[in-house]
Amino acid sequence: MRADLHLHTVYSDGCFTPDEVAARAKANGVELIAFTDHDTMDDISIKRAAAQKHGLQFVRGWEISAYEGATKVHTLGYGCEAGEAYRAFRKRCAEGAQVRTEEALKRINELCSLSLTVADVEAAKFDKSASLHTMHVVRAVAARLNRDVNEVFAEYFSYGKPAYVNLCRPTPEEAIEVIHASGGVASLAHPARIYGGEAFKNALIARMIACGLDGIECNYSAHTESETEYFLAVAKKYGLFVTGGSDFHYEDGVHAVGKPVFFADDRLLVAMGL
Repeated sequence: MRADLHLHTVYSDGCFTPDEVAARAKANGVELIAFTDHDTMDDISIKRAAAQKHGLQFVRGWEISAYEGATKVHTLGYGCEAGEAYRAFRKRCAEGAQVRTEEALKRINELCSLSLTVADVEAAKFDKSASLHTMHVVRAVAARLNRDVNEVFAEYFSYGKPAYVNLCRPTPEEAIEVIHASGGVASLAHPARIYGGEAFKNALIARMIACGLDGIECNYSAHTESETEYFLAVAKKYGLFVTGGSDFHYEDGVHAVGKPVFFADDRLLVAMGL
């Protein structure tokens, strides 16, 4: 089944509603979608309805913003239930996002002589029920400075920049644990985009496999052909599910819904509850 299992919406840091994303998926020949907003499966009924409206199969998904120290190790969860384990983790993530937002505002206000508040960040959300996210801070700053959002992020908020904040993040092991506790399948997101050398990545993946990692996102919009082949070999070696997705947030010419073309096999579909 042709699938895009990595899609973001206004319920985290995406720019489009579930309905708008689902419409793009249908137009691009996708049959199965998973909305994988950061650290949340909230508003599942709205997301499922959007998929059904456009005649698409749907699987519950989310992307946990896990970190190994300062290194982003995002982990995708599929087929999870929003039970007690999820609710406790969701609350923890929301509290951490509040801490990061306040610290980021403190830094950027000092750097740029601004007086932005959390209320300004809340106003920068495309959907007011979405959890706080770094990109909401970036949007508020860009609006106040009358500058491009991507330029502001690159200059102040990306890794190593003065307003970069990495407090209160879960570890990769904690991400796998809550996904499994919620009855889901855990897949390592965009592995070629994990910063660090080959030895670091191999050791990290081996450690995550030991903790129960189920899959790896081999087919990813920004992976090169050689990177895709490498991680397909890793998946085969360890018996991992192969997952794939665009990581679509907005129209940027790179992360297009349904690209790369990816077909979820029967083994993965069954594991995700389809």
